[in-house]
Amino acid sequence: VQLQASGGGLVQPGGSLRLSCVASGGTFSGYSVGWFRQAPGKEREFVLGIRWPGSQTTLTDSLKGRFTISRGITKNTVYLQMNSLKPEDTAVYYCATESRIIYSMMAVPSSYEHWGQGTQVTVSS
Repeated sequence: VQLQASGGGLVQPGGSLRLSCVASGGTFSGYSVGWFRQAPGKEREFVLGIRWPGSQTTLTDSLKGRFTISRGITKNTVYLQMNSLKPEDTAVYYCATESRIIYSMMAVPSSYEHWGQGTQVTVSS
């Protein structure tokens, strides 16, 4: 499975962006998907995930109420909706996927084998 993340850009504080993660050569059926982000000089940080089977999600506490994740109708796309963006949300955002992952390990980057190339999100006035 190859992943393509897109939808990043420059947005003012308080604005919104929707990131897309598209799987080429297959679909996300049978795969859990995680979004991570990495700011300059910082470690890669878990943002949000959606597990397979079902739509159970995990979410970093500091992002609750602002970020949501969903699967697209076409089954080869997963979206990350980001609202009320803050300057500290500035980072490169990555999506990752794995077919066998337990809930407690979804926030661990090494749990994922397949990664997209990342999309830059900059929140600034």
